[in-house]
Amino acid sequence: MSQTVPTASPPPAGIPTPLDATYRRITWRLLPFLMGLWILSWIDRVNIGFAKLQMLADLRFSETVYGIGAGIFFLGYFLCEVPSNLLLEYIGARRTIARITFLWGACCVAMMFVTTPAGFYVLRFLLGVFEAGFYPGVILFLTYWYPTARRARVFGLFMSASALAGVIGGPLAGAIMTGLDGVNGWSGWQWVFLLEGIPSILAGLVTLVYLTDRPAKATWLTAEQRALVEADLARDAAALGPREHRILACLGDARVWQCIAIFFCIVTANSALTFFGPSVVREAGFTDPLTIGWIMSGAYLCGGAGMILNGLHSDRTGESRLHCGVPALVGAVAIAVLGFLVPVSPGLAIVALTVAIVGTMSAIPVFWQIPGRFLAGSAAAAGIALINSVANLAGFGAPAAMGYLREHTGSVSTGLWIVAAVECAALVLILAFVPPETPTAQARAVTA
Repeated sequence: MSQTVPTASPPPAGIPTPLDATYRRITWRLLPFLMGLWILSWIDRVNIGFAKLQMLADLRFSETVYGIGAGIFFLGYFLCEVPSNLLLEYIGARRTIARITFLWGACCVAMMFVTTPAGFYVLRFLLGVFEAGFYPGVILFLTYWYPTARRARVFGLFMSASALAGVIGGPLAGAIMTGLDGVNGWSGWQWVFLLEGIPSILAGLVTLVYLTDRPAKATWLTAEQRALVEADLARDAAALGPREHRILACLGDARVWQCIAIFFCIVTANSALTFFGPSVVREAGFTDPLTIGWIMSGAYLCGGAGMILNGLHSDRTGESRLHCGVPALVGAVAIAVLGFLVPVSPGLAIVALTVAIVGTMSAIPVFWQIPGRFLAGSAAAAGIALINSVANLAGFGAPAAMGYLREHTGSVSTGLWIVAAVECAALVLILAFVPPETPTAQARAVTA
């Protein structure tokens, strides 16, 4: 005899339903911790952009060496991301995310001992190998806990942690590089890698005891709350209709490759802004590492607000197509304008950089609604990782090209204009390949 979940008449307006209260409890349990891990991940991935301000002179690396080293991270990421996400599907999020976090922290610490381009390349590649699977793994993990209509805001909250990492990481790196340079005979950039890697090692150990793989195993929910969530997720799966579950089928699905092309364009811009943002600020006339850190902090604070607000509006309207494409266009235009302003107007260049970060970052969480329309089960694990890993090859190409062009032209402007054109293509691809939401999907939009 099947068990049914008792229902009741809706509560008065303004009072949350038991289901809403349960999701609020889940959010407070999972999101702060996952956001903390993402902040550590993002800081350890991109702190090279700040370390560069001292590292290149100390080690006599060229801009091209830096660009290749910054980008080679994504080759390791590409090779190991799909296997890592499939492993998460079979052994659970807790052990997978703990392994990833511990190893990337150890690799970050090892970066302080780099002395040659070869060592730089190897450790950046290994950092990508170790970190592979974290971002798409968390995206997949959250689909185990939230139905479609709640995901854009949850994804937006989670991904806003990358903006918080920018808010925290810039001033932190600047303060470390300024205050500890020369202490114990180490340069400031070496202290950055040491002090920003150790917390990730510790967080990996904490993850083993804190995370829960799925709602059915959540002892911190009551039996009634677990039943409510499981029933809601089952209703959501039924409303979406048949979706692809087979792993190999997603490789031949044109929609997966269309998503890869769209995300590739967005990642190109995001990587350029991430790894060359501090250099752009310095080229605009600001030379102190701490000042550069605070400027980047303000830009990422605005970017985080944009991500959250855009995700909320997407959920409330049940529309994701234009909520992804329009911010990408705004980011592209701002990057193009930035290329003109860097040499002539420091103040306006910082404004353009901020708008570029807001537009580009706001497109990312809503993008992940698109593949969720047609992938489920093992195909979702493989498909999400495939989209993220292949698209993130742009994370190799963009920094490498930016470094090469800056070294040979003496300016970041040419690279910025190329990046702007690529990001603009994201909107074109979305309009060409992504159909509007169905009335059913919009009817399921979250209104509270």
